Amino acid sequence: MSRITERLTELGLELPAVAAPVAAYVPAVVQGNLVYTSGQLPFVNGSLPATGKVGAAVSAADAQSYAKICALNALAAAESVIGSLDRVTQVVKVTGFVASDPDFTGQPAVINGASTVLGDIFGDAGIHSRSAVGVAVLPMDAPVEVELILAFA
Repeated sequence: MSRITERLTELGLELPAVAAPVAAYVPAVVQGNLVYTSGQLPFVNGSLPATGKVGAAVSAADAQSYAKICALNALAAAESVIGSLDRVTQVVKVTGFVASDPDFTGQPAVINGASTVLGDIFGDAGIHSRSAVGVAVLPMDAPVEVELILAFA
């Protein structure tokens, strides 16, 4: 069993199957020693657990848990192109998008769901730069979307 698989098990987590693209793109691309994932929605078994704007139809706490799911989906996409997450040497960048009610300003706390799980999984290698952006709407009316850039050896 790989080191990251063992860590996921310790955390009670499991990587999902790679989510099928909903348009004309691939889930992840390798360039040099970097993996760029496409934006990942919080799909669970092929469907979204919730839709709508954070701060209105979706609570910030629920959105934070969906950001965690997005991060796990992104890791699955990365693993599909590099073979093993044990090869990851650094989580370089997390970009999170939050479909926000006009008065909602808690985007950083929502995207902490992704940041925290990456730190839990990778330890020091999970410390990363980040953007947390509020947007009017996301594909399929998803409440959150997360993309990653990972360095690997």
